[in-house]
Amino acid sequence: MKLDILAIGAHPDDVELGCAATLAKEIVNGKKVGIIDLTQGELGTRGTEKTRFEEAQNAGNILGVAIRINMKFADGFFKNDKEHQLAMIKMIRNYQPEIVICNAIEDRHIDHAKGSQLVCDACFLSGLLKIETKDDEGKLQKPWRPKQIYHYIQWKNLEPDLIVDISGFMEIKMDSVMAYKTQFYNANSKEPITPISTKNFTDNIKNRAIDMGRLIGVEYGEGFTVDRNIAVDSLFSLK
Repeated sequence: MKLDILAIGAHPDDVELGCAATLAKEIVNGKKVGIIDLTQGELGTRGTEKTRFEEAQNAGNILGVAIRINMKFADGFFKNDKEHQLAMIKMIRNYQPEIVICNAIEDRHIDHAKGSQLVCDACFLSGLLKIETKDDEGKLQKPWRPKQIYHYIQWKNLEPDLIVDISGFMEIKMDSVMAYKTQFYNANSKEPITPISTKNFTDNIKNRAIDMGRLIGVEYGEGFTVDRNIAVDSLFSLK
């Protein structure tokens, strides 16, 4: 299955928090979108591997993604090494995305920047002819390099290089985020309080989108950073 966009997160819920509205908008526009979670979030204070998996599937269904896969890398301890790069190369070559969206380039959680660099390195290596990988049926995969890699913004308020107008898609974003019932604010929860389980955190998901929207003159926005310059055909292509 070829995808237009492959969104990747170090943990289940990273993608929803970072770019769910952008994905939902592209799906409505007819694009085929998939999500890969690198870990099961097994070190998270709240919930379990089982509940995180169920929540991730529910969130993916809300967004309407074509596929959602968990790589089951070790939460907190996966490495940007040959083994993990080859595993990601196989995924990239299998789904041949035009665009990859991944974790923030720097952030509070160590897995975010690490996951970001792992994905970027795998995207580059995936285009090299002399790296051989095989699919699950043992067939040799063809090299593939996505046209663009975008990084969503997470805990830190990084300066965006581009902002997507997500007006009309904020509700579905919040529905997908709140599908992670064990992770986010619930006044009746008896679980330990974490930095992301407070009402302040949940409220600020929307507040950030409002502020990003303000910067481009729309109701809501999602910001992204890039590692390389973005090319346009004309100045008039820009809004």
